[in-house]
Amino acid sequence: MVTQRSFVHRSLRPVPVLAALAILSAIAVRGEEDPGVVAAPPAPTGRLTGRVTIGPELSSRRMRFQLYPDQVRLAASPDESRPAGDPGDVVVFLEEVSKASAPDGRNVPAPVMRQDGLTFHPHLLTILRGTTVEFPNADPIFHNVFSLSRASSFDLGRYPQGSSRSVRFEKPGVVKVFCHIHSDMNAIILVLDNPFFARPGADGRYQIGAVPPGEYRVVAWHERAKPFRRSVRIDPGRDAVLDFAIPLKEPQDGD
Repeated sequence: MVTQRSFVHRSLRPVPVLAALAILSAIAVRGEEDPGVVAAPPAPTGRLTGRVTIGPELSSRRMRFQLYPDQVRLAASPDESRPAGDPGDVVVFLEEVSKASAPDGRNVPAPVMRQDGLTFHPHLLTILRGTTVEFPNADPIFHNVFSLSRASSFDLGRYPQGSSRSVRFEKPGVVKVFCHIHSDMNAIILVLDNPFFARPGADGRYQIGAVPPGEYRVVAWHERAKPFRRSVRIDPGRDAVLDFAIPLKEPQDGD
């Protein structure tokens, strides 16, 4: 005869480990089958492609003034050998992308704008809002980096070879960079508020991938031309083609 006491005692025995695991597995399976906890698949995106042509090419170059002897120049500037109509000087980007699809640049590696051979390298740097840029000095002389631009105004002071200073860019816009010591040194940092941008290759072709479907304004930007804006529709799983022909403005007196 099973007494009430022995029944209670028997019911309080620990559940075997294998049985407990089976119960937990069943709960997990039911949770996976519950539509309320299943993550939605990523929405299909589209792609923007096209070609940029520039013409006519600039017929003259800005004269470079050297304040130090020739031997100070450690190497010829790569930018000096580039053609004036290089399509790589253009940035194609989308305007007014939703913030959900447009993370800032706080978690990306810091890009570099190097001072070398009395020249900023690269001459044009395109970054996301929130990105920090490093400005190392590779020349055996002092340099300075400053800007009075509306998007970012700063002055990093004078610093010697082997040193580096940095700036975080919080606002979108065009930032013109100079050196107080060498008036002929200049560069541009284009700060954008979304990651949907591209620089064309040598053949002028570009592509911007993983674009959420929708209607967009597309800008083709060049430092010596007015921005060109066009509209485009991006459909999921398809390519939208948008070409740009950018005539550069003629050099003005004092440029």
